[in-house]
Amino acid sequence: MAASTRPAALYIFAREGPVLRPRLRMIGSAAMRQFWITFFGSIAGVIAGAILTMLLLGFMLAALIASVAQQASEGRSARASGGDLVLQLDLRRDRLDQPSRSPFAFSEPLSVVDIVTTLQRAQGDSRVRGVLVRANEFGMSPAQAEEIRSALARFSASGRFVIAHAQGFEGTGITNYFAVSGADEIWMQDTSSFSAVGLASESLFLGGLFEQFGAQAEFLQFHEYKNAANTFTEDGFTEAHLEATSSFLNAILESALTASAGDRGMELATFRQRIVSGPHSAEAALQAGLVDQLGHPAAARAAALERAGTNAAVQDIETYARNLAATPAATRGPVIAMISGQGSIITGSGQTGFGGGNAIGGDAMADAIDAAAAADDVRAIIVRVDSGGGSAIASDQIWDAVVRAREAGKPVIVSMASLAASGGYYLAAPADLIIANATTLTGSIGVVFGKIVIDGALDRIGVNIEPVSVGGEFATAYSSQTPFSETQRAAIEAMASEIYDDFTGRVAEGRDLPITRVREIARGRVWTGAQALELGLVDRIGGLHEALEAARELAGIDADETVRVRSYPRQPTPMEALQQIFGLSAEGAQSASRLQALLELPEVRAALEARERAGVRGVQMRTDETVPR
Repeated sequence: MAASTRPAALYIFAREGPVLRPRLRMIGSAAMRQFWITFFGSIAGVIAGAILTMLLLGFMLAALIASVAQQASEGRSARASGGDLVLQLDLRRDRLDQPSRSPFAFSEPLSVVDIVTTLQRAQGDSRVRGVLVRANEFGMSPAQAEEIRSALARFSASGRFVIAHAQGFEGTGITNYFAVSGADEIWMQDTSSFSAVGLASESLFLGGLFEQFGAQAEFLQFHEYKNAANTFTEDGFTEAHLEATSSFLNAILESALTASAGDRGMELATFRQRIVSGPHSAEAALQAGLVDQLGHPAAARAAALERAGTNAAVQDIETYARNLAATPAATRGPVIAMISGQGSIITGSGQTGFGGGNAIGGDAMADAIDAAAAADDVRAIIVRVDSGGGSAIASDQIWDAVVRAREAGKPVIVSMASLAASGGYYLAAPADLIIANATTLTGSIGVVFGKIVIDGALDRIGVNIEPVSVGGEFATAYSSQTPFSETQRAAIEAMASEIYDDFTGRVAEGRDLPITRVREIARGRVWTGAQALELGLVDRIGGLHEALEAARELAGIDADETVRVRSYPRQPTPMEALQQIFGLSAEGAQSASRLQALLELPEVRAALEARERAGVRGVQMRTDETVPR
């Protein structure tokens, strides 16, 4: 009777004790071994982590010291030589639009903004005789190509030469040729080909994949041209999406052909025929007048040195720019503030951490605009934007800062880079002047909101996630396990509609256009800068140089008066940047050492970007149009 009152587990143990005891001893022995393995493994992990941390920090410190030493050496070398210079600009490396705020920026090529300003300063340097350009072989952003082409044209107009060499124009897009079409001489390697025949873009559609795996994409878009969610909802182009994409590709091609035909001194129809009839051999490209000389890079280099004079030397533009930065800056003269932002627009500071991409933080950019507006010596503000948009809330925060800067009496000029669309256009709308390159992608005046429901996909692999909520029905609106209820969908549609009304209203007010006209040309459609000029969405065609000239004009600064361009916020020192990224903590450095190599993989970056777009909460102002190359 007493035995029958024992707990079941104990009863079984007593009944099968002889069998279970050896098994329990085995389990205990295995558990003990596992304990010691885990214990010593943890100690080894800590030691390895500490070693990796020290190695990583040592590497970073050594790299920074080497960079400073290299810059000092280059400065001494340049001063010692005292000879003429030919600057070498290599367009084969991918470049950011604006300077990086990373402590490792010494290893990156000059940004497009830095190229423009460096060539501008070089025009006043009697030592600089010309520029040797290594042309991109496979394609680049159209607006980057346009901005660099314009900078080279101004440099050439100052009485200096520009020689470009291409180891072929192998990519099928015309943008790489567009960047150097205005050079005094275009060289091409005789064993290469000229394949720059047009322009192409590819769009990713995952609708069919989601359907196969049981995932459900639920999005609201205002309106039919707002294509940011089509990646997730469609298995191909919608009629509106295809129409808009074809339209801006044709507009970019037309701008590039028109400018390049003028550079080459050809009638547009003739030039167009010679381009679209490609690909051409090097000899055929020479006969068609698309290039001027055939030869290897060494021959083009020798030709540049011959034009520069016997005492000339070739110097990378990065080295020249670092030497310029080491010279004392002007301490007097009116100030033009330069506020730069590139990447997705997000709330907060915009710090994305080690391995993260660039981002525009609503707090950071608004604070920078406020600081520039409050500075007594700042006469005008330039906001440089390279963004496809993002958070509607952060975009509105920056919009408000631009309005307040104007109310403080500071003219605000927006300079659009490759992409200034959706939220990137929203923040630009209230500026005194908007300047875009002809090939900039802009507009996309619309909003998008949604989520991907993965409950069905998880069911197929035996995974079940059940949300639990209390309070209002909207508490589960962002859940990836349940579709929108009718009530939730109605609430989201109301929110998105209100933000769309705000967006179009801001544009109508800022651009002094009737609201009915704005809603006709908006509907989420992407336009080029040239198209946007005709629609009244931008004021002038041009790049950073034109923005600086406009800032002078609106601020009443004489053309011959020296101005100082001051960046807001200032570029952090290497130590400050490291502190922002790592917090100078062992945990941060250890994590960075493990993750950096993985995060640099293109496929991982693409997956993370898609995951970010799919999982973001709140109504978004973003465009996912890919900038063609």
